[in-house]
Amino acid sequence: MDYKSDKRTVLTLDAGGTNFVFSAIQGGKEVIEPVALPSNADNLDRCLNTLVQGFKKVQSLLQVKPAAISFAFPGPADYPNGIIGDLGNLPAFRGGIALGPMLEEQFGMPVFINNDGDLYAYGEAIAGFLPYINQLLKDAGSPKRFKNLVGFTLGTGFGAGIVRNGELFIGDNSGAGEVWLLRNKLNPEMNAEEGVSIRAVQREFARITGVSFEDAPTPKDIFEIATGNLQGNQEAALSSYRRMGEVLGDAIANVLTLIDGIAVIGGGVAGASSLFFPKMIEEMNANYTNPKGDTYRRLAVRAFNLENADALELFKKGNSKEIVVPGSSKKILYDPMSRVGVGISKIGTSKAIALGAYAFALNKL
Repeated sequence: MDYKSDKRTVLTLDAGGTNFVFSAIQGGKEVIEPVALPSNADNLDRCLNTLVQGFKKVQSLLQVKPAAISFAFPGPADYPNGIIGDLGNLPAFRGGIALGPMLEEQFGMPVFINNDGDLYAYGEAIAGFLPYINQLLKDAGSPKRFKNLVGFTLGTGFGAGIVRNGELFIGDNSGAGEVWLLRNKLNPEMNAEEGVSIRAVQREFARITGVSFEDAPTPKDIFEIATGNLQGNQEAALSSYRRMGEVLGDAIANVLTLIDGIAVIGGGVAGASSLFFPKMIEEMNANYTNPKGDTYRRLAVRAFNLENADALELFKKGNSKEIVVPGSSKKILYDPMSRVGVGISKIGTSKAIALGAYAFALNKL
C-alpha cells in the first residue's frame, strides 16, 4: 500500500487522560491543525460528547468527506468490536462501552480502535524503523531484509505491538503484545513493567541513595546526574539505568525468541538509551548454561545495538558471500549471519501512532 499517495482522509485521535487531541491525516501527513479538548474522563456522558464534538470539529475543517475514523484508546478493550472496558485513567468507562459502534452511528463511516502500543508498532513497520533499516541494508548491498517488527514503548508503563509481514498481530482477545506482564528477571515475583518504567529507575536510585521514593529525582534528572550535567550520585544514576537495561534486555529477548525480527523502542525513557542500551544488548547476547556446564546462546541469533555506529556497520554488512548452486555454474548471494537489531524510533512515538492509525484504517478499507 502506498499510503503517501493515497487521497483518502482519516480522522484520528490522541486519547490522553487529561486531553483528547483530534486531527486528520491524508497521504501520511496531518492536513489540519490538531484540535485539543478536555477529556472529561470522570463523566461518561461528557466524555462521549467530547469525542463526538471533537471529530465534528475536525470534519468541519476538511474540504473532503473522510473515509474513516481510526485512533488509539487505552485498554482493556475488545478492539475489533470497538468496545472499551474498565480503564484506569478514564474512570467513566466502566462495564463495557460500545464506543466504536456509537461513533459509526454518529458519523456514518467505519471506526477502527486499537491499542497505542499496537498502532505504534504498525506505524514503525510501515513508515518508520522497519523501512529505514531495510533501506540501509539495500544501500549496503546486503541481500538481508526484515519483514517482522516489535515496537516497545517505555515510559509510565511498558507496552508493545507486533507486526508480522505487514499485518498487525492483535490476538484472539486483543491481548497480543502485553509485554508488561512478562516476568521481571531481577524480581521474579514482579512483572517486567516494575523493572522497565519511569518508576523503576526512580525506585532503584532511591534504594541506592537511601532516600524515599517520593524524594527521588525524576528520571530526566537521574539521566542528567548520570551524564554529569547535574550534581548528584552519578554511580547510583548509572546503576539505575543499567538495571533497567538488564530487565528490558531479558524481556526483549523473550519476545524476539518467538518473533525473530527487528525491535524499535519509543516513549519518554527512550531518550536515555545511551545509558541502558549497552546492558540491554549484553543481556540479549548472554549465554545459558546446561547441567553439564556447557554454555550456549540465549538467542539463536545475534542481537545488535543499531544506535552504535560500529555495530550498525557490521549489521548492514553481515557475512555475505557467493555460493555455487550444486550441479550448475550459477552463483547466488548468501548471508549466513542470523541477526536481529534494536534501535530508537526515528519518527517519534506520537507520529508513529498516528501513522499506524491512518494506515490501519486504509488497510482495512
